[in-house]
Amino acid sequence: MKTRAILTHRFSTPLGRMLVCTSDNSVCLLEFDERKNLDIECQDLQKRLKAAFVTGKNHLTKQTQQQILEYFAGTRTHFNLPLMTWGTAFQNDAWQSLQKIPYGQTRSYQEQASAIERPTAVRAVASANSHNRIAIVIPCHRVIGKNGSLTGYAGGLERKRWLLAHEKDNVQKKRATHNL
Repeated sequence: MKTRAILTHRFSTPLGRMLVCTSDNSVCLLEFDERKNLDIECQDLQKRLKAAFVTGKNHLTKQTQQQILEYFAGTRTHFNLPLMTWGTAFQNDAWQSLQKIPYGQTRSYQEQASAIERPTAVRAVASANSHNRIAIVIPCHRVIGKNGSLTGYAGGLERKRWLLAHEKDNVQKKRATHNL
């Protein structure tokens, strides 16, 4: 019997090394190497997919790396990668709503909860966001506290601050270019 594989590839970004995992022609994990509990996420992924990790590259790991590096270069604002998310229906609703937050903008957890028609589920939304396993592409870094504070980013608040500033700067540069 052939064992299912999870292909893993690490690459460098301006904010540190990232790990991309693919299986069944989908990205199933994209995280910073130093992410808290990354080892637990990987064990969970292996168990859920009943698969073994194999180091290597394919078209999808290369495409993911290219799109992430384009994001960091400021030339990509949207991603078109096939994603495999696993979670409850509520978590998947929360993750889909994250993907609707425009590049360079933020939403509060309250606004995200309202967007999925669960306005009283603010804490559940925050919990769902913390279980997002596909960093940047599913942009949980765009969610902030109701008072505008930076809260809860598994990649670290310094990375969250950098990502938000990066997007805001790129939006301002594009506006300035269009106004010339």
